[in-house]
Amino acid sequence: MAQLSSAATAEVARVMQICNACRYCEGYCAVFPAMTLRLAFSPDDAHYLANLCHQCGACLQACQYAAPHEFKVNLPQAFAEVRAQTYAAYAWPTALAGLYRRNGLTLALALAAGLALFMALVVGLAPPAEELSPRRAGFYAVLPHGLLAGLFAPVFAFAVLALGIGVRRFWRDSPPGNAQTPIPTEALAEAVGQALRLTHLGGGHGQGCHDSTDIDADYSLARRRWHHLTFYGFALCFAATGVGTLYHYALGWPAPYGLADGWRSLPKWLGSIGGISLAAGCMGLWRLNLRRPGDWADAAQGPMDRGFIALLFLTAASGLALPLLGQTRAMPAALVVHLGAVMALFATMPYGKFAHGVYRCAALLKSVVERRPPVANPPAES
Repeated sequence: MAQLSSAATAEVARVMQICNACRYCEGYCAVFPAMTLRLAFSPDDAHYLANLCHQCGACLQACQYAAPHEFKVNLPQAFAEVRAQTYAAYAWPTALAGLYRRNGLTLALALAAGLALFMALVVGLAPPAEELSPRRAGFYAVLPHGLLAGLFAPVFAFAVLALGIGVRRFWRDSPPGNAQTPIPTEALAEAVGQALRLTHLGGGHGQGCHDSTDIDADYSLARRRWHHLTFYGFALCFAATGVGTLYHYALGWPAPYGLADGWRSLPKWLGSIGGISLAAGCMGLWRLNLRRPGDWADAAQGPMDRGFIALLFLTAASGLALPLLGQTRAMPAALVVHLGAVMALFATMPYGKFAHGVYRCAALLKSVVERRPPVANPPAES
């Protein structure tokens, strides 16, 4: 079991005791129904509840015990501090947990290493610019498909493995443990629906979040919408890669693909729409992040949040630039930037802000399972 106890988890326990007595925010989000099922709050509970929180800020805006009251209740900030500890506590391999605490440096080094790697490959393997012709269209004319697949597949597989092991540990430790295994289909469908709709970014009244320091400002669904654009843009880009892989290996349709090639154009359309959506979502989230009240979050995580948004934007923008540059002399340089950004994104997935979505989905599923009555075991046949 991970070592989870800390001053931050103790603060969550203190605040949750006050909230459990008050219950004014009982219907605000997934946190408060889960809270009402508890009379005491262990460090395991604190980490579980912290990852249920979507940090919409509605509870803080409504709280009669927030500062300047002597109780100084600030649930979003307390949860944010615990979430950072969650990612480090469950990181795999454990020796790499410190990367969360030095995420800004980790991200910078990963990006620099990725850029250097692909710059070296382009310089060593790329044909002269004058040899780039329509017959060798696309960036596979610069770097072969097999080389790129061989570089990215192990890094991505490691990221998936590391996140998977971490979330499995989190699931095992989070109360009520492994109750109701296997997970009921209805519970899984409900949790997936909440995650895909970002239900809990609707705020306590379904009208959204406060996105500025002005306490009298109107609620806004902007944060939910920008998250949707970012998530679904990333999903479409990932789908484009998956479909392209299927075309290449299963159907024998190698890239590049045009926009008017019938079914063969599907990866291009998915990637283009996804890239535009991802870039727009990142710009919106960046703006909201800069306007976000500082006392609603953990200030130490600011660089990690903004670094992740910037890396996603760089990945999307550089990917969109490649087809626009076509066979120009600038295309290899844009390719270096794009591949370096993607490599950095994959390499830092298990040790950066990307993890928040994975742990939050696991917590949502746990909360749905927890609220459902236990499934009775069928009587044994005599």
